[in-house]
This record gives sequence, C-alpha cells and structure tokens, in this order.
Amino acid sequence: MSFRIGLVLVLILTLIGVRAFLEPLFYDPLITYFKNDSLTKPIPDLNFSNYFFNIFLRYTLNSLISIAIIYVIFQNIKTLIFTIKFYILSFFIFFFLLFIFLYFENISNNLILFYLRRFLIQPLFLFILLPAFYYQKLQNTRNKT
Repeated sequence: MSFRIGLVLVLILTLIGVRAFLEPLFYDPLITYFKNDSLTKPIPDLNFSNYFFNIFLRYTLNSLISIAIIYVIFQNIKTLIFTIKFYILSFFIFFFLLFIFLYFENISNNLILFYLRRFLIQPLFLFILLPAFYYQKLQNTRNKT
C-alpha cells in the first residue's frame, strides 16, 4: 500500500514537472496571448503543424501519467481500458474542435478557445475521472453488501 501511495506521489510530481517546464519544452504562443489581453487582441500567428504537434505531445504525456495514476489507485483492468478509450476519444473531439476554432479564427468568444486548449494541455480529465471512479467503486461495494 505504501508503495502505491509513493508511486502516485511520484506520478503527481511528474505532472507538476511537465507543467513547470512547459515553456522550454513545448511550443505554445497562446500562453502569453491568454496571459495578456486576449479579449481585444487577435490570435497571434501560429505555426500550425508545430503547434498541434506540441499539443499532441503534451496531451499524450499528461494522459499517460494520468492513466498510470488511475491504474495505480484502482488496479482494475476494466477501469484502465475505459480510461484509455476515454482519453483517446476526448483527444480527437477536443483536438478537432481546437483546430476548427483556430483555423477559422472568427471566434466571437475566445474563452471557448481557452477552455478547449486547457483540456488538451492540462490533466483536467484526471480530476474528473478520479472522483467518478471512486464513486463507482463505492456504489459497487454497497451493492455487494
């Protein structure tokens, strides 16, 4: 049990490390765009292939670490398979939407772009799935008694 807790802590620290060292590792000009006045300024010029490749890398890295955390906590193959499918499907949906919103730049609300990007570059699904799986585990335990 203490090994699992230690492993989860190491994985969480790895997620923090990805976040802490993102600037030198990943190409993302939208970071400074959203830190500044993104509501009045146009979206900066992007190297689309480089930008989306870096989004893919960051999503993959965060996803692999998040999936590992979920597996270490629940140690259930069905949960693992569902999580992998969820991350893959979510990637395609959010990646496609982000591409559409960036490519056709006539967005009346940049917050949509901000949140789509956030779901791809930060491990937010981990914070959604962990309580959901925990609740499901509690429900299954109650139903068995």
